[in-house]
Amino acid sequence: MVRKTKYDFYDESFKATAVELGSLPGVYAKDVAEVLDIHPIMLYRWKKEVREGLIMKKPAKGLLDTETSQELKRLKKIEKAHKILKMEYEILKKSIQYCSNRKRKSLNT
Repeated sequence: MVRKTKYDFYDESFKATAVELGSLPGVYAKDVAEVLDIHPIMLYRWKKEVREGLIMKKPAKGLLDTETSQELKRLKKIEKAHKILKMEYEILKKSIQYCSNRKRKSLNT
C-alpha cells in the first residue's frame, strides 16, 4: 500500500457545511462523505470537533449582525466628521497665516 504524500486541508467553513449536510434528517454521513470525496471517519471527527466547539461556522460574507452594522454606520459618521474638521482646520490655518502676513506687511510700511 502506497502512502499518500500530499494531504488535503479543508477550511472551517467547509468542515462546518459538511457537518450540517451530514446532520440533515434522512441523509447518511457515508453518502455526504462520498459526495464530498472525503473519508466518512473524517466527517465523524469533524462532527465531534463541532460538538466540542473547535470548529465554528463563520457568518457568510456580506451578512452582518445588527450590532456590527450599527457600529460601521457610527464609524462612517465619525470619519466624515473628522474629514470635515480636518478641512476646517486647514482653512483656519491658512487664514491665520494670511492675516499674520498682512499684519507684517502693514507694519513694514
